[in-house]
Amino acid sequence: MVPTNVNIASPGHKANPYPFYARLRAESPVHRVTLPDKQAAWLVTRYADVAAALKDERLVKDKLNALTPGQVAKQPWMPALLKPLERTMLDVDAPDHSRLRALVHMAFTPRLVEAMTARVQALTDDLLDRLLDQRRAQRQVDLIREYALPIPTTIIAEMLGVPVADQHKFHRWSSAIVSSNATGFGMLLAIPRVVAFVRYLRKLIASRRAVPQADLVSALVSSEEAGDQLSGDELLAMVFLLLIAGHETTVNLIGNGTLALLENPDQMETLRQDPTLIRTAVEELLRYASPLETATERYAREDVTIEGVTIPQGSLVFAALASANRDDRRFPNPDKLDLTREPNRHLAFGLGVHYCLGAPLARLEGQIAINALLQRAPDLQLAVAPNRLRWRKGLVLRGLAALPVRIG
Repeated sequence: MVPTNVNIASPGHKANPYPFYARLRAESPVHRVTLPDKQAAWLVTRYADVAAALKDERLVKDKLNALTPGQVAKQPWMPALLKPLERTMLDVDAPDHSRLRALVHMAFTPRLVEAMTARVQALTDDLLDRLLDQRRAQRQVDLIREYALPIPTTIIAEMLGVPVADQHKFHRWSSAIVSSNATGFGMLLAIPRVVAFVRYLRKLIASRRAVPQADLVSALVSSEEAGDQLSGDELLAMVFLLLIAGHETTVNLIGNGTLALLENPDQMETLRQDPTLIRTAVEELLRYASPLETATERYAREDVTIEGVTIPQGSLVFAALASANRDDRRFPNPDKLDLTREPNRHLAFGLGVHYCLGAPLARLEGQIAINALLQRAPDLQLAVAPNRLRWRKGLVLRGLAALPVRIG
């Protein structure tokens, strides 16, 4: 019997969600759970069903397109100051989603991302220089705080034009938001941080409106002023989303991926001896240790039947990416880390029109960060037992709060 009281947002669950998902795939592939705020949600867990759900037009992103007026009235209260954040690119359907995505997708094309290779490599080398200096002091380091986090945080901040001195602020705010469980009471507890974040972004946008610079915020301001493609609230929501999504997933890719390698030393040595494997290695790490446990929220616009189970209209639905990526119906030996695995059509970045816009950048950062770490820290090892590692709470993301290691 599948347990019904599992808190999928808890750090304990995050530490090893895979046995739970294996039972769901076998016994209850479409499973009703209760979230920490007492809201009901449905988990879709098998690869084929997750892939279909990510493209199913009956499962919408904008809850206003799925809920009746009575259901909307029962939604948690949200301060007016924060209402624009309920309408990010992740929270709307076509045609709004198509319009918003078109405004920013050019900044994340594979060609433009490839041009950032030298900058990512230089930043990575600088961070490793500092870590190797600390090695001489024979102390353990937190690889999340001192390596995995600064790489994507710095890159997305530079792209958007966030001053270096302010970069630590937005991660602190972001961390509070993504750990708030994204719904209901948890989000209310995060309101002070969200308010501070919104106020900061409004000031940043105003400064770029007054004095444009060569950054993405200035480009988005120009789009707003050029016509009705981007409203003021949409501009705020877009910058908010890009700052959070632009680093949170990659932090988890580097952190989870490094932990997976440390726990599979044969695979770590294989990659260390042959760095040219890094592309397939990162794809396998994305599959094996998915940075997102689930895709972001979807809502059933009508009754939807999957695997013989009817999800009622208006229901909250999560497509479990981490479960799909360990489904033996799709992947041979799914619980085995195999850095040479091909083909590897994992769902770590989603599928369909909401496929992760920043996937090329995340891949680049992950490839450079992991390869450089293995080559320059040949004695890398965990500084604590795996069962003592701390995982971040939250619904969608799966990542470490800290990764204590010794590098020599």
